[in-house]
Amino acid sequence: MGVLSLSQALELAEQQQLDLVEVSPTAVPPVCRIMDYGKFKYQQSKKLQEAKKKQVHVLLKEVKLRPKTDSHDLEFKINNVKRFLEEGNKAKITLVFRGREITHMDVGRAVIEKVAKELQDVCVVENHPRVEGRNMYMIVAPKPKK
Repeated sequence: MGVLSLSQALELAEQQQLDLVEVSPTAVPPVCRIMDYGKFKYQQSKKLQEAKKKQVHVLLKEVKLRPKTDSHDLEFKINNVKRFLEEGNKAKITLVFRGREITHMDVGRAVIEKVAKELQDVCVVENHPRVEGRNMYMIVAPKPKK
């Protein structure tokens, strides 16, 4: 439409039964648009809802182990972690030390390393084994798809 005075622009918008919306207030002269503002806001909210639907929610699932966990139980827990990773979630493997077990960190580290070795084909280790108080934990994420 070109450069119009405010009164002319408002009159044009009123004739078309639409709103005069300021698009770029910092420009010289300010840029305005004649549109149905309610419809515009509705379309924006619909776009936001659509974007939220397509979002992927990654959860952090946790599996707790002990240094004395038996081999069968360990395999069962490893299968659970594999299932979590296939669903697209991250997994936190926590090794809990009780009582005097804390003095045998090497046993705990061996268990957590064994888990990492079993899972190496389906996951990437995000946080390597780390000790916090009486817990040793490691976070694994699914391998990126090519």
